[in-house]
Amino acid sequence: MSEFESVITRGMTPISEQHRERAVLVGVDRPGANWPIDSSLAELERLVDTAGADVVATTTQKLNTPNPRTFVGTGKAEEVAELARAHSADLVVFDDELSPSQQANLEKTVGKPVKIIDRTALILDIFALHANSKEGRLQVRLAQNQYLLPRLRGMWAHLASNRMGGGVGSRFGEGESQLEVDRRMVRKRITSIKRELKHLAEVRAVQRESRYESGMYKVALAGYTNAGKSSLINRLTNADVLAYDKLFATLDSTTRKFELPEGREITITDTVGFIQKLPTTLVEAFKSTLDEITGADLVLHVVDASSDQYEAQIAAVEDVLGQIGAQNIKRVLVFNKCDVLDNEGLAALRSRYAQAQFVSAATGEGVDELVSHIARVASSHDTHMDVVIPYDRGDLVSVAHERCRILSETHEEAGTHIVMLAAPSYAGLFRAFSESN
Repeated sequence: MSEFESVITRGMTPISEQHRERAVLVGVDRPGANWPIDSSLAELERLVDTAGADVVATTTQKLNTPNPRTFVGTGKAEEVAELARAHSADLVVFDDELSPSQQANLEKTVGKPVKIIDRTALILDIFALHANSKEGRLQVRLAQNQYLLPRLRGMWAHLASNRMGGGVGSRFGEGESQLEVDRRMVRKRITSIKRELKHLAEVRAVQRESRYESGMYKVALAGYTNAGKSSLINRLTNADVLAYDKLFATLDSTTRKFELPEGREITITDTVGFIQKLPTTLVEAFKSTLDEITGADLVLHVVDASSDQYEAQIAAVEDVLGQIGAQNIKRVLVFNKCDVLDNEGLAALRSRYAQAQFVSAATGEGVDELVSHIARVASSHDTHMDVVIPYDRGDLVSVAHERCRILSETHEEAGTHIVMLAAPSYAGLFRAFSESN
């Protein structure tokens, strides 16, 4: 196996599989940015820690627009090189996505063996660490290969110089031919992964369609990474979804059944967390997983109430929901981790977001109120029905108990007399037995 094939086969080597590397962070402070530079770099430091490296230095520069050659100014690029040498850094991480040429120029300035990566590459690396299911691993590999494809240029320049001795004529030839082979290899791999993902997406769609045809009310959890979605679904459904205080601890969607207090069953689905500057390639790669949100009847937008940047996090999630076409689905803001707030802070939040729900997945505070709210929303479009179901249709009585809200039930000579609230998808089943007929 060639060096290139090895790189592609294993993807980006997760940093945590090596020693704890030393990282220098670089940020650009631009006017009108959605996030303060300090907050954005603090999040980047958490990402670096999640990937398994330690931040040894941080530097920033104010710029109206990034430098097309080196992203930061030429002087700042030299300063970054000095910082990397002074702190014996293994890698330099930029807080924004670098173009292939910017990355190549920075690598020349900083010099080997220091690696130059950007926020996108770092997030891809973390996703590679945390993807457990076959679909999740394929989604990450697709995004990695799509990210890698435009960055192959110059990767094999050493082949040309070794074979042709450098100088005039060594800028093309066998090395360039190898580059084209590598590009074809990546394109072929992308096509192959897309084919596999399409098959898995079809399987997921069949499973999803089965849930849709059941008429069961569907709730999806969406939110910024580490907002506590997995902890909340565990609290609600007694599930065993992995929940760590880490960014992107879980990537695979998880669906659980949940019974509302009146006995009606619904489904609740936990989905991958979002983040500011979420790579477009990841949004596209995780499309089939994110379809769990677009197919929901209700989205619980879970927010970390303890975060200083909760407003910016809400905006980032709303942006991604818009990208996947979920902006018109009914949503409820759910502020989690409210146990961390003092009384004054919680009161201010309640005053500002009067329609929101306030919970603590850790303590259970506010969860009963959230469940009651879900029940009210789920039944808001239900049809009030008064039916008498013949005793030989016990199957419909079971459906009524499992899928509808029973208001009263008595047994009469003609059959079981039920007064209930039925979802639109079920009302048709009972219409023939309505007392009004």
